[in-house]
Amino acid sequence: MTTNFGEPVGHRRTAQTLTPAELPGRAGSLLAAGSRLALVAGHDDGDGLRAVYLFTDAATDHRVELHVPVDRADPHVPSLAGISFPAGRFEREMRDLYGIVPDEHPLPRRLVRHFHWPRGWYPMLADAGEPPEFGDVDGPYPFRTVEGPGVYEIPVGPVHAGMIEPGHFRFSVVGETILNLKARLWFVHKGIEKLFHGRSPEGAVELAERISGDTAVGHTLAFCQAVEDAHTLLVPQDVQRIRAILRELERLYNHVTDIGALCNDVGHGILHAHAQRIREQLLRINDTVTGHRLLRGAIHPGGATIRQLPDLRELAAIATDIAEIVALALDHSMVRDRFAGTAVLTREQAVDLGTLGYVARASGLSVDARYDHPFLSSEFPRTRHTHTDGDVLSRFLVRAEEITASVGLIAALSGSLGGYLGGAAPAPGVGHPRSGVGIVEGWRGTITHRVELAADGRLTRVKIVDPSFFNWPALPVALADTIVPDFPLVNKSFNLSYAGNDL
Repeated sequence: MTTNFGEPVGHRRTAQTLTPAELPGRAGSLLAAGSRLALVAGHDDGDGLRAVYLFTDAATDHRVELHVPVDRADPHVPSLAGISFPAGRFEREMRDLYGIVPDEHPLPRRLVRHFHWPRGWYPMLADAGEPPEFGDVDGPYPFRTVEGPGVYEIPVGPVHAGMIEPGHFRFSVVGETILNLKARLWFVHKGIEKLFHGRSPEGAVELAERISGDTAVGHTLAFCQAVEDAHTLLVPQDVQRIRAILRELERLYNHVTDIGALCNDVGHGILHAHAQRIREQLLRINDTVTGHRLLRGAIHPGGATIRQLPDLRELAAIATDIAEIVALALDHSMVRDRFAGTAVLTREQAVDLGTLGYVARASGLSVDARYDHPFLSSEFPRTRHTHTDGDVLSRFLVRAEEITASVGLIAALSGSLGGYLGGAAPAPGVGHPRSGVGIVEGWRGTITHRVELAADGRLTRVKIVDPSFFNWPALPVALADTIVPDFPLVNKSFNLSYAGNDL
């Protein structure tokens, strides 16, 4: 489904069809003007392949798509890695899944496809068929080797002691100081994006809720927004307010979990226990509001429905409880000493890597889709963060300050609803092929979904971008010159999703 130059295709969105040769110039102009590369997606259009590049402008909330058709027999695009670090990773992902080659990429090795995947098999192509038998190992994986007196390696994972998904971390260390860390992910690639193919939007909601289990609201809302954009559905403002309440409830239970876990990683177990107590209170509130502890089942294309609004007095008491935990943590010299100045991600590094969410905000970036890409007409002030030094302390305090802001936002939104518990816009219909984009500030950061639908209304392509895809590369950067015992603490201060990254 290609588009003409500059054609309006959705909410504040235009699309342009370019030749591969035209891509670098146009993309460079958008980046130079301040736009962010939100996603790159491969497409199989049957007679040919296509690469789609989505740029977003926070200042205007304008979205620009660049569509680049390529020859199916010899699919090549010029690499944008030299002007955008995230572009380089998207290109490697697209090559692994679609076989579209980014020419002159500075790091052309595999990203998603592990080395036991057979060569020449690209699972997102329509004719890929069932996964073939594992072939000869195309490896070993080329970890960067650090040499010198006293340098040694510490391998961690991919199987971990806790209930987390697999990831391999290779530390190059001298003494206790980390010289280099390489994180190797994509051990359990699930093919989530392909599982959307052929489903109706309504039938795909359950899949969207399970992209990353702790982000059911964020991903479902982004998916539904994309479907609504494709169908030009206008969602009532009261429904949008309910969606925003659910988004903030999700932020609350995850942020307080992280605050407790960070305290636990420096030996302050009693504060972790209290944070877990509060988390359980919040999960029970979620269940009361939606019928599900993880807030599933409330959001659907065109609408949202809840059982009741959250108890604002209970939330206010919880906010006071959390503030006390934060104060006790920061009043403890050991906690503050371990947090302050540890694993600094500078503002410049955060910009270069394209980081999002609380990781970006803790490094001083004003990146927040609630304000850059709002879906509510009401304006709410941005949270002013007191610490933006890019260290563990800043990432801890950003969460604490966002908890206070979220409770206030839920109270304001609930007060304007007057007891309204939800409804729906007209159900999506059928018609000509179309596309849509949804952008939501999930609790980890900006989530972007882009969908394409056939004339019968069924999904032909869903591209998902979790903020962890942008933020994982920042972890090794922040850990340089940090000591090995601080790795669990630093890792938790980022708290990146394996599932959201490895789709």
